[in-house]
Amino acid sequence: MTSPNPVALVVGASRGLGRQIAIDLAKSGYTVVVAAKTTSNAYETVPFPPDPNSNKSTIATVEREIKEAGGKAFAIQVDVRDVSQVESMVKETVRLAGKLDVLVYNSGAIWWSSVANTPMKRFQLMQRVNPEGLYASVQAALPEFERNGWKGRIIVVSPPIYSRFFRGKTAYAMGKVGMSVLTRGLAMDFVRQGHKDMAITSLWPATSTESAATEVTTSKDPSRKADLRKPTVFSDAVIGILNTPVATVNGMLALDEDFLRQYCGVSDFSKYSVVPGSKPRRIMPKELPVLEVAEQDDEGVRMDSTKLRAKI
Repeated sequence: MTSPNPVALVVGASRGLGRQIAIDLAKSGYTVVVAAKTTSNAYETVPFPPDPNSNKSTIATVEREIKEAGGKAFAIQVDVRDVSQVESMVKETVRLAGKLDVLVYNSGAIWWSSVANTPMKRFQLMQRVNPEGLYASVQAALPEFERNGWKGRIIVVSPPIYSRFFRGKTAYAMGKVGMSVLTRGLAMDFVRQGHKDMAITSLWPATSTESAATEVTTSKDPSRKADLRKPTVFSDAVIGILNTPVATVNGMLALDEDFLRQYCGVSDFSKYSVVPGSKPRRIMPKELPVLEVAEQDDEGVRMDSTKLRAKI
């Protein structure tokens, strides 16, 4: 049965940002499908709800949280490194909810260190989970958007492209920036192909945000919590993007704070501070480089490998 509500698939929804996005989408009237690798028996989880940044928070507990708050949700276990599982995840989403309107890709593997101190296995894991998992999810979702008459939204958790981001975490940056390249490139595809109701947008935190990753550092030094914002700042930006016209957000590499200021009229961010009264330090540049060049529309002879291959 097709859901009367818009349907959002949130990949990487067991903890932190993904969990918050899923919960707030449900509050905004979406039927939410939460997907991730880890699951559990939510009805044996004590206490409930669990710490949202702990291992006890899984897609099963997030599904239960949403349902008990009056929302509609489904949980699907997936390992995004396995393309067949990703394809099954999208098909199961449509089977359960009847359609797919929004894809949010939040799954991520992280390792911040120098190239010399990043083992090949760690590098490969990050590439498989980050850009490859995203690519597989997008490819699996595009036919569903086509069935919707090319109406839909994709939101990718990846950063703006700028040089400082590479410092000290090159292997990680290679994958995350690659995800942003997909955002820019697919956005151009949508425009070129005339899909005026499709948009893909990347979103990244302007300040450190409370999550499983920041939990590790703040547990050792609680004073660092003063530099954290609640994940609701990010989920509010996600909802803001979904409520903003396609032409405005397609291909945008946005920061949560800046988007909320410019497009949602938010000027007071105090409610997002983890420590009341604190002013979390901004970790992103105030101004970012413009990626377009003067010859932006000069492609020369355009190649299409699918057409070339068909002639061979």
